[in-house]
Amino acid sequence: MGVANKAYKFRIFPTKEQEDFLVRTFGCVRFVYNKMLAERKETYEKYKDNKALLRKQKFPTPAKYKKEFEWLKEVDSLALANAQLNLQRAFSNFFLGKTKYPKFKNRKSKQSYTTNMVTGNIKILAGHIKLPKLTPLRMKQHREIPSHHVIKSCTVSRSATGKYHVSILTEYEHNPVKKEINHVVGLDFAMDGLFVESEEGKKAYYPRFYRQAEGKLAKEQRKMSNMMNGSSRWKKQRIKVAKLHERVANQRKNFLHQESRKLANRYDCVVIENLDMKGMSKAFRFGKSVADNGWGMFTTFLRYKLDEQGKQLIKIDKWFPSSKTCSACGHMHAALHLSERTFNCDCGFVIDRDWNAAINIKNEGRLILDLS
Repeated sequence: MGVANKAYKFRIFPTKEQEDFLVRTFGCVRFVYNKMLAERKETYEKYKDNKALLRKQKFPTPAKYKKEFEWLKEVDSLALANAQLNLQRAFSNFFLGKTKYPKFKNRKSKQSYTTNMVTGNIKILAGHIKLPKLTPLRMKQHREIPSHHVIKSCTVSRSATGKYHVSILTEYEHNPVKKEINHVVGLDFAMDGLFVESEEGKKAYYPRFYRQAEGKLAKEQRKMSNMMNGSSRWKKQRIKVAKLHERVANQRKNFLHQESRKLANRYDCVVIENLDMKGMSKAFRFGKSVADNGWGMFTTFLRYKLDEQGKQLIKIDKWFPSSKTCSACGHMHAALHLSERTFNCDCGFVIDRDWNAAINIKNEGRLILDLS
C-alpha cells in the first residue's frame, strides 16, 4: 500500500492565556531561527570558498541557547526543533539553487509554529484540540478526519487579521485504482476567465475577485497612508485592509476548489500546458491579472483531486504551438497576435482562439497517452 499525506485546516479560538502562550511560542521560534541563521551565516562566510568543508559544518541546535535564555524552556521544544529543520531545509534548497539565501524573520513574517505527534501528545476532542503545553483549544471542526488517518504534526498560525488556525497533517495508506481513461479534456489558460475547455469551449468565468475589490482596497489603503504609523487608528485601519485582502483570497480559493472538483469528477484525464506564470506576468505586464486568477493554485488543487481518484493530470510542453495551430487541418500560422481573439484558417475553419488552443492541447495529451 502507498502512503499519502493530507492536511486539514480548522479555525481555533484561544482564550487570552492561550493566546499569550501562542504569541510567546511564535516569538521563541523566530528568535531561535534567527540565532541559528546568524551562526550559519558566519560559518558560510568563513567556508563559502570550500564547499566540501562547508557541508561538514554542523547546524547549531535550539538546546544550545536554553542555558543562556531560560524563557525558551517555557514553550514547546518540538516547535523549536522544527525551526531548526526549517532552516536546514532552507539551506538545502539554497545550495541546490532552488531559492535565495535564507533571510532573517521579523514580526511581519508569517506567525506560525509546528509541533509533532509524540506518544499521543496531540488529541482531537469534542470541539477542541489538545496541543503540547496547552489546555484544550476550542476548534471549529467543519469536517471529520477519517479514522484511518494518523496525525503526524500540527501547525498553528495567526493571520494578518488576528485569526488563529491549526493545520493538522495526517498520513494514511492510499492505493487508488488507476482509472481507465475514457474522457479527456484540454484546458487553455485564459486571462479573463481562468480557462477554456476543449469540450464545447466552456469557460470557467472567473469573477476576478481582486479586480472587484481593487477600488475599495485603494480607498482604504489611502486612508491608512494618511495615519500615523503605529497609532491605534492606524492599527485598526491595517486590520480593515487585511480583512479585505483575506476576503479576496478566501473567495479565490473557494472558487478554485469548486472548479477543480467539477473537472476531477467529470473527466478521467485533464491536459494543460506547463506554463511559467511568473514569466508571463513580467513579459506581458499582466501581473495583477495572473496573480488574481491563481492558475498555479488551481493546478495544485486539480492534481491532488485527480490523484485521489486514480485519475491523471498531464502537462504538455509550454512551447507547444497550441494557439497557432489549426485544430481542424493542422496548419500552423506563423504570425498570430495576442489581440486576435478569433482563429481564422485558410481551410475555412473559424473558431474562438482559446477554444482552438484547448482542442489542440487535448489532442496533444491524447498523443502522449497513446489514445486513438
